[in-house]
Amino acid sequence: MSVPATRRLPPLSMLEVAPVERGRSAREALAITVATVQLADRLGLRRAWFAEHHGAPLISSAAPAVLAAHTAATTTRIRVGSGGVLLPNHAPWAVAEQFATLDALHPDRIDLGIGRGPGTFDPAIVAALQRGAPPATDDSYRAGIVELLGYLTGEGPAPVLPEQSPTVEPWLLSSSTAGAALAGELGLPLAFAHHIRPQNTAEAVDRYHASFRASRWRHLPYVLVAVETTCADTDDEAALLGRPLDVVRAGLFEGRADQPLLPPDVAAEVKLPDEVEQQLAQYRAQQALGSPATVLGRLANVAAETGADELMLATTIYEPAARRRCLELLAEAI
Repeated sequence: MSVPATRRLPPLSMLEVAPVERGRSAREALAITVATVQLADRLGLRRAWFAEHHGAPLISSAAPAVLAAHTAATTTRIRVGSGGVLLPNHAPWAVAEQFATLDALHPDRIDLGIGRGPGTFDPAIVAALQRGAPPATDDSYRAGIVELLGYLTGEGPAPVLPEQSPTVEPWLLSSSTAGAALAGELGLPLAFAHHIRPQNTAEAVDRYHASFRASRWRHLPYVLVAVETTCADTDDEAALLGRPLDVVRAGLFEGRADQPLLPPDVAAEVKLPDEVEQQLAQYRAQQALGSPATVLGRLANVAAETGADELMLATTIYEPAARRRCLELLAEAI
């Protein structure tokens, strides 16, 4: 099985949130995540990124730099990094130090994906992370990115590390047209969250290309598009595996992040309002869920419609064996 020559896929990468299944601990989830990235390394995926989230029962990727450090040390080839560090939560100098150190330990393998937002719906956690600072404005967010990039290029009060010129690759993450335009203005590669706001993807990518200015980071635009991906032997099996995330997403539609990742058979029994099911169906139609043939076709469609230079697979699937099987099926099919 393969993708037709006229619909070749760009390189594939993976996005990890270290999902915590009901009945498992964060320790188990993190061990599973490391093993999954090691598999991705063997299968030839280009990069593995870790998201920053706080206080969610489903997610244990609270510290992308720590996860990147551990997985870089336990893999041989795959690039690792953040998808992303949420800059309003951090001092730019501290982020520069962390990722420059990672780069010194693992040269030419470290990506620094930068995004915005607190990564949590909990006001108390926001206050703790940002130490009472006011919410970031568009101007302060842009200034923070420019400050961070300056530290990586040696424009700070001192070198981030002595006698070390970091080769960290910075990216800007976005789910909006404004963020995409900012990536273009700064000459950064864009990672777009199609798995979060697919309705924004086409316009955002257009804005990115229109605003792009060559920089020391990129001479030409480069677009990575993240796609929710669930691959199984059959379409029906993939639909069952995708149901736990449907239930989680239904909560997110209401602004709640308190829904655990249920076993597929339990999630299949959850009844949702018809209007929510319609929203979920519309969302799934823009992602990649199904058998290898179905998933490859949908990924090829996303790449063709967006002009993506790279696709990043978000595989939040209950049961580690099913997650591994998803990646293996795609690798075999390609």
